[in-house]
Amino acid sequence: MNNFSDALISSGDNVSFWIDTTPIISFKKPEGSAKTEVLIIGGGIAGLTTAYLLSKAGKKVIVVEDGFIGSGETGRTTAHLSNALDDRYYYLERIFGKEAAGLAAESHTAAIDEIEKIIRTEHIDCAFRRVNGYLFLHPSDKEENLDKELEASQRAGLSTILLPKIPTMAGGSDQRCIVFPNQAQFHILQYLSGLAKAIIRYGGIIYTEAHAENITKEGATVNGFAFRADHIVVATNSPVNDVLKMHTKQHAYRSYVIAGKIRKGLLPYALWWDTGDMDSKWVSQPYHYARVAEYDSENDLLIVGGEDHKTGQGDEESLSESARYDKLEAWTRERFPMLGDLSYRWSGQIIEPVDSLGFMGKNPGDENIYIITGDSGNGMTHATLGGMIITDSIRGIPNRWQELYSPSRITLSTAIDFLKEAGNMAVQYMDWIGTPDLQNIADLEPGQGGVLSHGIRKIAVYRDYDNKLSAFNAVCPHLGCIVQWNNDEKSFDCPCHGSRFTHEGKVVNGPSIENLRKIRIT
Repeated sequence: MNNFSDALISSGDNVSFWIDTTPIISFKKPEGSAKTEVLIIGGGIAGLTTAYLLSKAGKKVIVVEDGFIGSGETGRTTAHLSNALDDRYYYLERIFGKEAAGLAAESHTAAIDEIEKIIRTEHIDCAFRRVNGYLFLHPSDKEENLDKELEASQRAGLSTILLPKIPTMAGGSDQRCIVFPNQAQFHILQYLSGLAKAIIRYGGIIYTEAHAENITKEGATVNGFAFRADHIVVATNSPVNDVLKMHTKQHAYRSYVIAGKIRKGLLPYALWWDTGDMDSKWVSQPYHYARVAEYDSENDLLIVGGEDHKTGQGDEESLSESARYDKLEAWTRERFPMLGDLSYRWSGQIIEPVDSLGFMGKNPGDENIYIITGDSGNGMTHATLGGMIITDSIRGIPNRWQELYSPSRITLSTAIDFLKEAGNMAVQYMDWIGTPDLQNIADLEPGQGGVLSHGIRKIAVYRDYDNKLSAFNAVCPHLGCIVQWNNDEKSFDCPCHGSRFTHEGKVVNGPSIENLRKIRIT
């Protein structure tokens, strides 16, 4: 029997619907050194998809996961499967050209098809179904942009149509929307459970509670053991093998989710999205997204997300985490009044590439190290694409989408957004001289944390419900930003590159691979 006492079932204090309704997916810990063809670091959908495709093709594969399968950001998704990208097709045409926008549509469509094929081949029971998706305007957006998106999506090869109203949404009778047909949804952790079983059947090996560090072209150190491989795939949401290169091209955002019961039959199984807040201070222009999931014999679950902000920077809008959930609930009840009491709330980490498309392929400067990152708002299809592209690369098979998603690409036409994000990141280092959020440890309530100054030092402190204090160096081990307290998920979050640490100082999100250093205080 595995001892789960030192591991986390999720990268936050709140538990998602997916995690709550799936047994922990665990395997044994490493017991010695290992040698394999492909070492995959990360046990979310990106890592397991890559491992599945490679092991099915006859490659020797080892997967190592720091926690349990799906305990990272995969388990905190809303599990939309969509070719309606969260950055509009007319925007992609402007940045990359019409041909590239068509490839983006084609690739995400193929990713949905690949997921469906895997489910059928491996007989995975994960509530997969094809559904319609409805894109409608945010109040801050212009009507003409909906027309632009319709035309651009059709040029990209999608069979989109325009409707004069939004089906089944209150207040939608006088709002136009674009229908994206043949989208899909599923239960993500049930899918991962099936993928993991298939990987084992095809000869792959999976280790959980297996922390990888010292990642090089030779392999990695896993729980102190040497794991050697011909190819290394880093599938950890944010790359943990890179100090700076990729983190100038993408930025971490926090997104919030609520879920509540609705009587079966009141809403169809479908996906809904608005086009995003054009007036937002954030480059990513946060949007709302909704879907319906199967729950029990009498009820379904309405799952709605949004109210994003840059990780560790929620206070810049003077809006607490609880207030964001309240705003999300108000938005939902206005449009879906059949929503009952809330059953779940959680948040997740989204990595937003400045030019809108994910990064999948060889890590810049490396010949045998691959990365999958930059999921944007389409993590399920992005991750699946990453597995498909990297599998082809390792097998020496040409892939028509490889160049589009290359981590080495440079997109000069997004220079303004790049400078905005870079400037925002630079400002966060002012926390070294700014006023801390906590003046005195005595002010700290049980279950609360914060950052205080002691001379020139910054100290992260947490008081548990037994009134015991824990203290850590508040400097993120990645590149020296000062972490911020996340009162919702009970974590310390880095506002520069999105590393996150539990209230015990343990790293749960990269790019940092090191824990916060403990400090003894009186």
